[in-house]
Amino acid sequence: MTAAESKGQTGVEFIRMAPTLLKISNLSKCYRLGSSNIPVLERLQLRVAATEMVAIMGPSGSGKTTLLNCISGIDAPDSGSVRLGDRTIDYTSEVERTRLRRHHIGMVFQFFNLIPTLTVEENVRLPFLIAKEDNPQRLNRVQSLLQEVGMTQRLHHFPSQLSGGEMQLVSIARALVHAPELLLADEPTGNVNPQVGRSIMRILRNTTAHAGTGVLMATHSPEHAAWADRVCFLKDGAICAEIEQHGEVQNAARIHGKLLELGI
Repeated sequence: MTAAESKGQTGVEFIRMAPTLLKISNLSKCYRLGSSNIPVLERLQLRVAATEMVAIMGPSGSGKTTLLNCISGIDAPDSGSVRLGDRTIDYTSEVERTRLRRHHIGMVFQFFNLIPTLTVEENVRLPFLIAKEDNPQRLNRVQSLLQEVGMTQRLHHFPSQLSGGEMQLVSIARALVHAPELLLADEPTGNVNPQVGRSIMRILRNTTAHAGTGVLMATHSPEHAAWADRVCFLKDGAICAEIEQHGEVQNAARIHGKLLELGI
């Protein structure tokens, strides 16, 4: 029986048996504003299992993007630790943080971040080109992912020739091309229409089910958060509550209700 089949049959129980992929302990981060320190994250605790999809919800400015940036090593916390698999992120080493993003973490941003002078195919190949790992086998991987996200017909187009939804689909293919252990998605459906938003959520859902990649997604949308196995609510710098689901699309009413209850 495959992991995906087991997950489909046992839901949350299967995820609980899966090893911890991401462990965040006592994570704190402040930003300097004039002579004041503005706390954003305060002793935050979070775990994500391998094969699990977790949605983070919270008001604007609550620290969702800061959290993702600290996990990826784009930013460094003031204190606490982030452990991915068997490694604790070394924030003192820029080389180590770059290696982490290059080999172990995929990232999807709200504003796509595609290179305008590269074609769709070249943008997705970019991680292999940077790592000097480009070869026919890697090209097959690129083409397979572009087929998965429905963008093979745009292979030789440039970002300026794509819609916002198409650019986001390309950016997801690029984030997955090196088969990361963890995918971080910051408002991945924030700048696309509802139909593309549903396609994106199906791709993220399939990523956990078939590729065994953990997904941590920041979102404002209860409807899209309802695709996750677990929804965590971020308030006052920490996870204040969470809702467990069953690895399939749920009714968003519970999430709306929890947001109202928490005043988020």
